[in-house]
Amino acid sequence: MSITTISIPRLNDDLWDYWQLRSIWQAVANAPRDHEIHFDFLKCDFLRPNAVVILGGMARILQSGGRRVCFLSNTMRAGVQANLVQNGFAHAMGASIAPWRGNAIPYQEFAAPDKERIVSSLREHWLGRGWISVSELLADAILGQIWELFSNAFEHSRSTVGVICCGQHFPNRRELLLSIADFGVGIPANVGAYLGGQPCAGDVAMRHAFSRGFTTTNGSVPRGMGLDLVKEFVQKANGCLEIFSHQGHARIDVRGEKYDNIAPIFHGTLVQIRLCCDDKFYLLSNELNEQPFF
Repeated sequence: MSITTISIPRLNDDLWDYWQLRSIWQAVANAPRDHEIHFDFLKCDFLRPNAVVILGGMARILQSGGRRVCFLSNTMRAGVQANLVQNGFAHAMGASIAPWRGNAIPYQEFAAPDKERIVSSLREHWLGRGWISVSELLADAILGQIWELFSNAFEHSRSTVGVICCGQHFPNRRELLLSIADFGVGIPANVGAYLGGQPCAGDVAMRHAFSRGFTTTNGSVPRGMGLDLVKEFVQKANGCLEIFSHQGHARIDVRGEKYDNIAPIFHGTLVQIRLCCDDKFYLLSNELNEQPFF
């Protein structure tokens, strides 16, 4: 069997890093169909969760087409390998060693919209670890909106490999990251179809998707992406919500909301939520009348 070897560089979450992910995705797509795909980590000293979920999706798409995929662990630096073992990615890709709790939000692949499993996992591993202090009511509200994000992905994306998520707490940076990806048709295609089947620019599609009450379902309940509270929370908590979906890009942080047209990074939608792990306690406004919101 012939082999195509693809080099994985250091991958953070600046725009430059997403262009590197785009190059990796294109290299995979352009590899001869009779080749095994080997990922080489000699040049990689750091991987963010965004890269992990996309690499996982690439592997599953290749495997669903009968291709063999190999992550060359003998090329990984100790820190990279430890992270991929800790969060369960290595185990999911065939390694015998089991993950451990550590600072990771576990790598998980969801093939079906199992609300109880998804919400319980995020409650336990993301908001329930004490990395950021939120009231139970606020946690419930946020998890409800994140579930809507999963639900929309299952309903609209037509992803052949479901939805993948993982995350990481970085104590030295006081950051908490959660990345969620599907590998389907993307938000611009769904919004364009809803608006009459005409091509829809990426920035326009993302604005529609984030508009309160916008929905591409036929039901009576307005849904949109269901992220109004999450948007406000990341802004209050000095965090960032960033979404890449085909040619659409959205970034929401304390400075406001920004929507762009971009060259597609990969075939699907990536959501990353970054929270600042400060010493504040966050709660809903109706829990404490003296507080305007959090």
